[in-house]
Amino acid sequence: MAAILFVLNALLTLVVLAFLLRVLMPLVRADFRNPLGQAVLRFTDPLVRPLRRILPPAGRVDVASIVALLLVQLAGTAALRLVAGGGFAPVPILVSGLHGLARTVLQFYSVAMLIYVLLSWVAPGTYNPATRLLDRLCEPLLRPFRRLVPPIAGLDFSALFVLIGLQALQILLR
Repeated sequence: MAAILFVLNALLTLVVLAFLLRVLMPLVRADFRNPLGQAVLRFTDPLVRPLRRILPPAGRVDVASIVALLLVQLAGTAALRLVAGGGFAPVPILVSGLHGLARTVLQFYSVAMLIYVLLSWVAPGTYNPATRLLDRLCEPLLRPFRRLVPPIAGLDFSALFVLIGLQALQILLR
């Protein structure tokens, strides 16, 4: 049973990550014309488009995408609880779903930041749609730390401080 729950959780997390990217990409002004952006649009459109008829965007904030992300997260949490034998209780599903979404966002940004740092060491300055998306996602987190902590001997430690902050937030959520 644990293996089934693990596989189901992994698949549901991938779905939530697609909807999370759908929310984040317009906020960071990422390009939806690249292959990764197109994949996110194709995957999330069946749920987001009908919601957009009811919930129009508010500036750069796509309300329909946020609602779709919340619906997918809560549905996934409910499905996991039902498979695990926890039953259907709305309040625990809501609390657990929001907690799980917060943890997913923090883990997503931690992994994205690690990949961003590794790529800056291995292949600095190369163009790839995925690296451009990582740049758009990670730079807003790095900018405030770069203003506070200047490079030391040519080394930028801002990513280290961002990762420490993300890990501290993950510890607070446990």
